[in-house]
Amino acid sequence: QVHLVESGGGLVQPGGSLTLSCGASGISFSFYTVAWYCQAPGRQRDLVASLSGGGTTNYADSVKGRFAISRDNAKKTMFLQMNSLKPEDTAVYYCNARLVGSSRTNDFWGQGTQVTVSS
Repeated sequence: QVHLVESGGGLVQPGGSLTLSCGASGISFSFYTVAWYCQAPGRQRDLVASLSGGGTTNYADSVKGRFAISRDNAKKTMFLQMNSLKPEDTAVYYCNARLVGSSRTNDFWGQGTQVTVSS
């Protein structure tokens, strides 16, 4: 059984920092592309950052230079370092692990963690 468990969300003032973590179990983690998505109330779930098994990263324009995605394959954990946070970063953040195969795609999600940026 596959589990992705997030931690690290909370309330932070504008300009502050948070680090989100997501631990995975039940998958061959190193082969998966990992990603973080965010969803604000009334909005769709959007990609924040992704990191392939080969080390290729992709960031939403709104977070470039402020957020950094990383992974520790030995610990089956992904991270999102969030710096210079803005009120518009407020959302529920979800971790994702995806493996695209020749015949099917494995796609797993965490339960979400709330990030609130407010003074």
